[in-house]
Amino acid sequence: MRELWNVSSSPHVRSHEGTKNLMLDVALALLPATAFGVYRFGPYALCLILVSVGFALLTEYVFEVWTGRENTIMDGSALVTGLLLGLNLPPYVPLWIAMLGSIFAVLVVKQLFGGIGQNIMNPAMAARCFLLISFAGYMNDFPVLDGMSSVTPLTAMRNGEAVDLAAMFTGLTNGTIGEISTLAILLGALYLLIKKVIDWVIPVTYLGTFAVFMLIFGGHGADPYYLAAQLCGGGLMIGAWFMATDYTTSPITEKGRVVYGILLGVLTGIYRLWGASAGGVSYALIFCNLLVPLIERVTIPKPFGWEGQKNG
Repeated sequence: MRELWNVSSSPHVRSHEGTKNLMLDVALALLPATAFGVYRFGPYALCLILVSVGFALLTEYVFEVWTGRENTIMDGSALVTGLLLGLNLPPYVPLWIAMLGSIFAVLVVKQLFGGIGQNIMNPAMAARCFLLISFAGYMNDFPVLDGMSSVTPLTAMRNGEAVDLAAMFTGLTNGTIGEISTLAILLGALYLLIKKVIDWVIPVTYLGTFAVFMLIFGGHGADPYYLAAQLCGGGLMIGAWFMATDYTTSPITEKGRVVYGILLGVLTGIYRLWGASAGGVSYALIFCNLLVPLIERVTIPKPFGWEGQKNG
């Protein structure tokens, strides 16, 4: 009689790193962008971030108490959701926008789908899209700051206006609280890479595909200044490094991560060039989130070995 081996279900390799540690690392990585956004836009921006985080935590706590579920506010996932949403808000929107967005992110997108690890879209990005659709006037209102235009660099480029690439890289420009400084975002991304919280595949594939798309269809040829401005503009950098790499809503297969990054790059390019607004990262992310199960199904590696024993 042939010997049979009993193999337990995955995971077969376990790590001492838990959800709390990972979420703390993400929150720490967002500190440079947070600090610069508050420095740039002032105390009210800090209030928006605190309200966004506070209502994300409060919504999670109240819902879990009400439904009798295990309390999970200490795992840091609601903290990161609130922080990401706050950083993706214009710096002077009413506080109730932040409140409503956090409630929607945690209650509708996260908890009603079963809690952490079961949501089908990134909660912060889904909430931002909800706010963009429902309150477009508030979410696209950027005030005049330090004598500069009230439009974002992406809108300026779409209108054929010149932009200051150095200001976009450092953050001396207009935009949402956390997206303006490419330098601050890259510092946080470097921290996550060093800590091995994320890998480079999805962000680099995303950014590379987007750059190629803009090179072909952007109408400026191989103009390095234009390509660099497109990469630094809007929420592309914070989206690529902090939202596209979300464990729950990104593929786990190697080929799937490449396909996911390519789709994100193409969709973001389409939205930027021909969409109703000059951005497009948020919509591209949540649409690709919905495609993740299909991406994983077609890219899962086939097991090596026999599928079963014939003739008994």
